[in-house]
Amino acid sequence: MLRRMPCVVALFFFSFSACAQTTLNGAGTAFVYPIMSKWLAEYHKLHPEIRTSYYPNGSWPGMVLTMAGMIDFGATDAPVTGAQMAKATVPVVQVPVILDADVPAYNLPGSQTQLRFTGQVLADIFLGRIKNWNDPAISSLNTGIALPNQEITVVHRLDDSGTTYIWTDYLSKVSSEWRSRVGRGTSVEWPTGVGADGDEGVSEEIREVKGAIGYVELSYAQKKKIPFGSVKNTDGRFVAAGLGGIKKSAASTVRTQSDLRVSIRTASGTNAYPIASFTWILVPVRARNSETKRALKEFLAWILADGQKYAADLYDSRLPTEVAAEASENAR
Repeated sequence: MLRRMPCVVALFFFSFSACAQTTLNGAGTAFVYPIMSKWLAEYHKLHPEIRTSYYPNGSWPGMVLTMAGMIDFGATDAPVTGAQMAKATVPVVQVPVILDADVPAYNLPGSQTQLRFTGQVLADIFLGRIKNWNDPAISSLNTGIALPNQEITVVHRLDDSGTTYIWTDYLSKVSSEWRSRVGRGTSVEWPTGVGADGDEGVSEEIREVKGAIGYVELSYAQKKKIPFGSVKNTDGRFVAAGLGGIKKSAASTVRTQSDLRVSIRTASGTNAYPIASFTWILVPVRARNSETKRALKEFLAWILADGQKYAADLYDSRLPTEVAAEASENAR
């Protein structure tokens, strides 16, 4: 697995070895990079003696490097499975730190009204079964909107990505054909479409191609001003991604689970947005030394308390109070 990691990761890690300060070296999902950058900056103001860095190289590398003992913490949008944990050189604790969502973002010139989608329609689009924007399956959900006779171009991620895991996990829950043909993962064999690297690449591809549809993190869609659709939830309501709907998805799911390594896709609740996700920080059970262990514990405690207030400004949703409390217990 480690052969998949770019050489730059090794350079990233070892470049800090000569630093006299206490250092915490992290890596993982780019999904959390905007809020992580804010956390690092604000925490350093409070604790200049702690040097903390984060390399956004994807959920999969974040998992692998943390469980191999090569970095002090990782971040992932995909839960670590029992099978992955069993192979870990260094066992980890998985702690949720923030909430975000994938959205179906599109480029449909002339359409001023937010489009509606169901999970099945999204699955059929990404399977290549629905090929045109005026297909009856789409138009029946969007009465009164004149959809063009425009070919659909599906845009997906090329790189290993937690964003892809969230999207394919959702499609696997709502479509048996998707589940059997494609499945879920940080990287999958796409039935159709064109690929791009990172949320940035997917966002730009959607912006440039008329008739395109893809999946991106909510914050990218908002910052890039790319239209995105509402999605029908399990209660039969069409909900657009927003901080309230994302938070409701987490709260309703966690109340019925005993483990915070849980998917919150297709959560129940009147206003719950169905393609939401935790981002987790992976905390090694065995730290490099006692100083690293103490520093990481205090950094996580700050993220789960004071650090949550920075979420909304970056289009993330802070954790529900009960989830933050349980996460704090797990991180101790």
